[in-house]
Amino acid sequence: MPRSPKYRKICRFPDYFIFSPEDTDVVDIENISMSLDEYETIKLLDYKGMNQEECAGSMGVARTTVTAIYESARKKLATAIVEGKRLSIEGGHVQIDRNKNHFGIEMDEKGEKIMRVAVTYDNGNVFEHFGRTEEFKVYDIEDGKVISSQVVGTNGEGCGALAGILNVAQVDVLICGGIGGGAQRALQEAGIRLCAGVSGNTDEAVEAFIKGTLEAGSEANCSHHEHGEGHSCGHGGCHH
Repeated sequence: MPRSPKYRKICRFPDYFIFSPEDTDVVDIENISMSLDEYETIKLLDYKGMNQEECAGSMGVARTTVTAIYESARKKLATAIVEGKRLSIEGGHVQIDRNKNHFGIEMDEKGEKIMRVAVTYDNGNVFEHFGRTEEFKVYDIEDGKVISSQVVGTNGEGCGALAGILNVAQVDVLICGGIGGGAQRALQEAGIRLCAGVSGNTDEAVEAFIKGTLEAGSEANCSHHEHGEGHSCGHGGCHH
């Protein structure tokens, strides 16, 4: 039986996931998919200026692996630019580097029966801008009851970094107000369910989530906060 490929470590999820040419009349633009580990090599080598040995150390793989990933990433990037194709970043056998991402405080390990829910937090209420939130209130839920909660600070480095922090903290669900498309993609890649378009008291929002009666907007774009028709958001009702 073949071994599973080794996880490639990444420091954070991207803030932007889709790049598309504007000056084209083509309606159905062909898409090129770049994996998260390919994106990471481009970022570390070309943007951060690392050499391949340093990049390999950061990603926890061999230098020959970095070379192969980088060559594939450059080919995709060049093709998208020259041929005017849509470039999307998604997938890949990656893992957030837990040593480089944390809340600044220790979080307890989550038990098998625990659901961990994070809420964007501002003085007791759901903060309306996910990407600008300075604090989360994190709740551990077991058997339909909140057994613990704590307010934790963020590093405030953008949507991709916040999604990585939540992933490292073993958060299952995020409740928030407004959230942009890139942040939604980052949360999806992090395996975190989303209840967006929520307002009001955070404790009450979590209690409503537990009961399956949490009212969340069908749309929650950070740029305008124009929510569509509401829907109930509970254990099975969040966006994936």
